[in-house]
Amino acid sequence: MATGRPATIYDVAARAKLSIATVSRVLQGTGPVSEKARAQVGQAAAELNYMPLRAARSLAVQRHEAHGLVLPDLSGPFYGDLLMGYERWAGEHGQSVVLTVTQGNTDPRRSVRDLAGRVDGIVVHGNALERSTIQELHKAGVPLVLVAHPPVTGCDSVRTESASSAERLTSRLLDHGRQQLVFVGDPASSYDVSERYAGFATALRSRGKAVGEPLRVPLTEQSGKQVAEKVLAAGNRPDGLVCANDELALAVLTTLRAAGIAVPEDVVVTGWDDVMAARYVSPGLTTVRQPMAELGQLAAQRLHERVTGERSRARNDVLATELVLRDSCGTSGATQQ
Repeated sequence: MATGRPATIYDVAARAKLSIATVSRVLQGTGPVSEKARAQVGQAAAELNYMPLRAARSLAVQRHEAHGLVLPDLSGPFYGDLLMGYERWAGEHGQSVVLTVTQGNTDPRRSVRDLAGRVDGIVVHGNALERSTIQELHKAGVPLVLVAHPPVTGCDSVRTESASSAERLTSRLLDHGRQQLVFVGDPASSYDVSERYAGFATALRSRGKAVGEPLRVPLTEQSGKQVAEKVLAAGNRPDGLVCANDELALAVLTTLRAAGIAVPEDVVVTGWDDVMAARYVSPGLTTVRQPMAELGQLAAQRLHERVTGERSRARNDVLATELVLRDSCGTSGATQQ
């Protein structure tokens, strides 16, 4: 089918050579259906990239006034600020938010296909969905906004700047005499972390320094403790740890200090996000502040524009971040844009 419109249940029935009633029972999971019919409908739906979308029905009648928000996880303070920003904007504009978390979901693709039938559009954060599923949703006509995700042709994307800020942060540490810096976090875990590592590497290369392998760990408190213990046991200890988020950095910092390692005198520690604890830990944590609430608000606005037809062309928005200098890297508490 090359009509440029989303497939309908009638297209699926025609492709499967079955009645509308039979196809409806298969898709709705109601009533007795043979395995052969189920297989025929499944194959036809896959070939047509069919899903029960609002976009495939009458816009005037079938508007749900709801956004779907797909997140990989809900742990940590990062998602709280994002959700508050999103909910605030959506609520002010009469939109409800349906949340789906993919971590631990055995079939996220199916969950999101079901979600697409209950909302007007979907926002996907980070690595919550595989790229193939995102492309499938886009091909089917679902309005999409990607947050902290590499741009996908035809989809809106919203993210915060990472590479330049990471380069400035790393350069500052080098300027203050640090010789052996290590990046803590797995660049393969998300687009944002890969950008942070890229900025870290750029700063080192610009000084003619070799770029070592990152410590590829999850961005969790437990991983931070383990990293600190590994550093404590190392014969050739690094003099700086550039962590991919504050949760890692705070655990590293407190574990090192508990073991008698002076921060920043012996080892500098930096994070990313500027969570509340970063301001009150001793020494204060040098980090990069992300406008998470604003990111959520902008994602909601961009999706609303697509759903209402206010805008048809894709946009890629990048919000600025701020380098926040505190005592964990031996600097004054000034903030640098």
